[in-house]
Amino acid sequence: MCGIFGYVNYLVERDRKYILDTLLNGLSRLDYRGYDSAGLAIDGDKKNEVFAYKEVGKVALLKDRIKKEETPDLTKTFESHGGIAHTRWATHGSPSRLNCHPHRSDPKWEFAVVHNGITTNYKELRVLLENKGFSFETDTDTEAIAKLAKYIYDENPTIDFTTLAKTVIKELEGAFGLLLKSVHYPHEVIAARKGSPLVVGIKTEKKMMVDFVDVETADEGILPAETASQNAAIKESQAFNPSSCCGTFSPSSMLTPPDKSLLHRSQSRTFLSDDGVPVPAEFFLSSDPAAVIEHTKKVLYLEDDDIAHIHDGQLNIHRLSNDIGTSNVRAIQTIEIELQEMMKGKFDYFMQKEIFEQPESVVNAIRGRLDLENKTVTLGWLRQYISTIRRCQRIIFIACGTSYHSCMAVRGTFEELTEIPISVELASDFLDRQVPVFRDDTCVFVSQSGETADSLMALRYCLERGAMTVGIVNVVGSSISMLTHCGIHINAGPEIGVASTKAYTSQFVCLVMFALSLGEDRASKYQRRLEIMEALGKIPGQFKEVLKLDQDIKKLCMKLKGQKSALKIKEISYLHCEAVMSGELKHGVLALVDESLPIVMVLTRDANFSKSLNAYQQVTARKGRPIVICNTGDDEFSGDETDKIEVPRTVDALQGLLNVIPLQLMAYWLAIAEGLNVDFPRNLAKSVTVE
Repeated sequence: MCGIFGYVNYLVERDRKYILDTLLNGLSRLDYRGYDSAGLAIDGDKKNEVFAYKEVGKVALLKDRIKKEETPDLTKTFESHGGIAHTRWATHGSPSRLNCHPHRSDPKWEFAVVHNGITTNYKELRVLLENKGFSFETDTDTEAIAKLAKYIYDENPTIDFTTLAKTVIKELEGAFGLLLKSVHYPHEVIAARKGSPLVVGIKTEKKMMVDFVDVETADEGILPAETASQNAAIKESQAFNPSSCCGTFSPSSMLTPPDKSLLHRSQSRTFLSDDGVPVPAEFFLSSDPAAVIEHTKKVLYLEDDDIAHIHDGQLNIHRLSNDIGTSNVRAIQTIEIELQEMMKGKFDYFMQKEIFEQPESVVNAIRGRLDLENKTVTLGWLRQYISTIRRCQRIIFIACGTSYHSCMAVRGTFEELTEIPISVELASDFLDRQVPVFRDDTCVFVSQSGETADSLMALRYCLERGAMTVGIVNVVGSSISMLTHCGIHINAGPEIGVASTKAYTSQFVCLVMFALSLGEDRASKYQRRLEIMEALGKIPGQFKEVLKLDQDIKKLCMKLKGQKSALKIKEISYLHCEAVMSGELKHGVLALVDESLPIVMVLTRDANFSKSLNAYQQVTARKGRPIVICNTGDDEFSGDETDKIEVPRTVDALQGLLNVIPLQLMAYWLAIAEGLNVDFPRNLAKSVTVE
């Protein structure tokens, strides 16, 4: 949810139109994340002037608003400039221009901030700042960040931007990703991350000298020893206690800036030419690399508690402390994703495109891992941990939403192949119950984005208790991928549609391969493993066969148009839908069955087929007219008038992969029949980064 985009140029001449277009297009690339308003802030025509634009609704409406207002001179050029932009999904305060980001410290916009996540101690900060004479104009938690920055600056105008940012961030509680800009530090931008993703795209005119950026921590001799010890004593005696709201916090409790000549500022080798002079550069900051790739493929992923300072063509990364296990460099990576991969192409919606991409996305999940010739599965990032996981007492799968359902789908396969006790937990409930976790547990975190707030909090909970942690994610560089001990990237490619489709099937496949790897040492499971591996190799071709049913399923769904009671159907069609195991049908649900209730029954062949068939007969005996998903050519339904969707047969452990595609297509066409936008279901966001 929410989206951040920022743009900074240095010694690269750009006019205001280019800067505005870059920010607006960056926000447009983040459209899929879900939002209800958008805004941006750029430099004005005069010194210490800021132009800010906000609008409720989509980015297109923000563009229109900029055109309608007294637009500033679009031909004005800047050799150095910093702009920030945001799409907001309302949490504190209703959607409105006033509550829209960016937020300001004062009417003169001395400090402007855009912010993802929630500042949980904003009420305490607000009371403190109101006691200091500040008045608030919005209902948001973010406004407190901008005003806190101004308060600190007003008390100490000689402070440098990085030290100011550190002081602000030390007082913030909760998860956040933010960009901070100020008229007092022209052409500079601060980016900070804690639990909410931020990536920096880097574009330079010359090749960078090295492919990493050094990290500077508070204990690396920034201050002379005497000054540092004095500041430590001051800070200890005057520290701010947010919960007490007693107002003891003062900017004097932060690091007192020493003589500039004594201040060590790291000059990153990355952005210097051979003669030590900074090279012309552009920086693109975003909550998702999808918004960056049209400008550059060179990206740097910020880690939790990183504070990035972009200034004078430099990118410096700072941390408040030198945490054990944290790398002292950040790698600059090359992302291979192409812009056209994110475009809809011949399809009407991203969801439709992503459904039809599943034969390819599953191949990408399998490629290089499943060796059918040698009958092996190799998961590179898990290899050195497999023996440890095999010795664990239990495996706990922790996830939310669709990822939770992918865990449920493979639970039986894991239990069968590993003979290790398995539990599947919703991350929010897992945290609320404070589930006991031990050092001999393995906790597996499954998430498309790798940034889901509840899953991240559960991950930290498990790490604190010494458990082995595994991440199953789609986004390289995401928080879960970096914080877990090991993991698997599902390689599904960018998934833009809010309703997860190809990520689900890729998670399913990767989890099955995980189970195959764990069960490799069990001789009694050898034949079963071979059966599943051989079937896994055929899945992409079978996906293509199922997708040929698209138009037949469309016709079937058009007959259901107007129904008021039919996880994806609820999500994008707004029709109530309840999934029930066939064994539970007689425990209440059977009372709902009549000739008008749409019922979809999955009746593909497995060991429990006869039991499921009993449920089918109970439905038809009560005048129910179910739509049956069955195996191709199944004689059981050959002479029946029942509507059928026939899918190829595969091994029972993988049959759910083929069965889910007709359900995805049904959800899609039911939504289309109602004239709904399937990519942007109301009230939902792609990446849920708040609790």
